[in-house]
Amino acid sequence: MWRHPDFLKLWTGQTISELGSRITREGLPLTAVLVLGAQPAQMGFLAATGAASVLLFGLLAGVWADRIKRRPIMITADLMRAALLATIPAAAFAHRLAMGQLYAVIALVGFCTVFFDVAYQSYLPSLVEREELLEGNSKLAQSSAIAEIVGPGLTGVLVQLITAPIAILFDAISFVISALSVWLIRKPEAGGQPSGEPRHWTAETMAGLRFVFAHRLLRPLACFSACGFFCFGFMGTLYVLYAIRDLRMPPAVLGLVIAVGGVGAMLGASFAPSITRMLGVGWTFIGTMLLVVVSYTLIVLAHGPLLVATSFLVIQQLFGDMGFAIFSVNALALRQSVAPAHVLGRVNGAMQLLTRGIYPLGALVGGALAQNIGIRATLAVAVIGVALSTVWLIASPLRKLREIPS
Repeated sequence: MWRHPDFLKLWTGQTISELGSRITREGLPLTAVLVLGAQPAQMGFLAATGAASVLLFGLLAGVWADRIKRRPIMITADLMRAALLATIPAAAFAHRLAMGQLYAVIALVGFCTVFFDVAYQSYLPSLVEREELLEGNSKLAQSSAIAEIVGPGLTGVLVQLITAPIAILFDAISFVISALSVWLIRKPEAGGQPSGEPRHWTAETMAGLRFVFAHRLLRPLACFSACGFFCFGFMGTLYVLYAIRDLRMPPAVLGLVIAVGGVGAMLGASFAPSITRMLGVGWTFIGTMLLVVVSYTLIVLAHGPLLVATSFLVIQQLFGDMGFAIFSVNALALRQSVAPAHVLGRVNGAMQLLTRGIYPLGALVGGALAQNIGIRATLAVAVIGVALSTVWLIASPLRKLREIPS
C-alpha cells in the first residue's frame, strides 16, 4: 500500500477529512449551545436530524453507487459538504446564524455523507487488488482512529481561540482537500454496471438487502449488526450521562478516557491483518465481539473513587474500541470480496442501514428504558443484548471461515 500512489492519494485525503469531520462533530453542538443558547429539546432534535440520513437514504445511495461511477459521487459529496459547512461561519460572521440553519446544514451534510460513505466503501475494490483489501481497509480505519484521538482536543483549542462556528471552516476546507485527492487518482474506474436485473425502483433499492440475507456469510453478519447496533445505541445515549452523573467524572477526565478509545481503535486497525491471519476470519469476528462484550461489562461494573472508576472505563475504551476496529475492518473487506461489483453499492447501503440506521432507534429505546429502570441497569441490558447477538456469529458458517474469499 505504501507503494500504491493512487491509494496514498485516497488515504491522505481521507485522513484530513476524518480530522475535519471530528471538528464538526464536536463544533456543531458547541455552536448550538455556546452561540445560540440551544435548549435540551433543540439539542435532541439536532442529534436526531444528523442521524436520520442513513435510515432514510442508505438504500437509495446504494442504488446510485451501483448505477454510475463512484468516484464522481465522492467528489460531488465532498464539495457539497464543504459548501454547506462554509455557510455556518459565513452566517456567524454576518450575525445571522440561527438554529434553523444548523438543522438544515446537518441534515443536508448527513445526506451527502451517506452517499459518500456508500460510494467510498464500494470504490476501494476497483482501486486495489482483492488480496490488498484487508490491508487497505486497515489503513483507512487508522485514519479514523487518529482523528478520534486528535480531533476532540483540537476542536477544544480551536473553539477557545476562534469560536465554534469559525472552527467549522476547517472541516469545509478538509472536504475540499478530500475532493482534490480523489480527483487526482489516475486509475480509470469502470462505469456503472447494468446487471440485467429489473430496473423498477423498488426492486433495485431492495436488491442489496435481498443479496445480504441470501448470502450464507453476510446473513449472520447482518443479523448480528441489526441486533448488536440496536443495543450499542443504548450505550451511545447514556455513556456520557452515566460517566458524569453516576461516576462523578469531570468532563476533562472523560475526554481523556474517550481519547484512549481512539488509541485502541488505531491499534486494532493497525494489527487487524496480522490478527486475522493468526486466528482466521471467522474466529476473528467471534473473538473480537466477545472482547467487546467483556470490555463493555466493565462499564456496568465501574464504581468507587474517581481513580478506580476511571480505570474501569480506560480499560473498556482501549480493548473495546480495539476489538470493534478489527471487527469492522474484516466485515468491510468481506463485503467487498463476496459481493459482485454491480450490487456492491447496494450491499454497503444495506449494511449501513442495519448498523448506523438501527443505532438511533436503540438510542431512543435506551433513553426511555433508563427513565424507568435507571442508567446502570439499562447499560447491563445492553451488554446482555450484545452478548446474545454474538450467537448469530457463533452458530453460522462464519465460524469455519479461515480467509477472506476471493
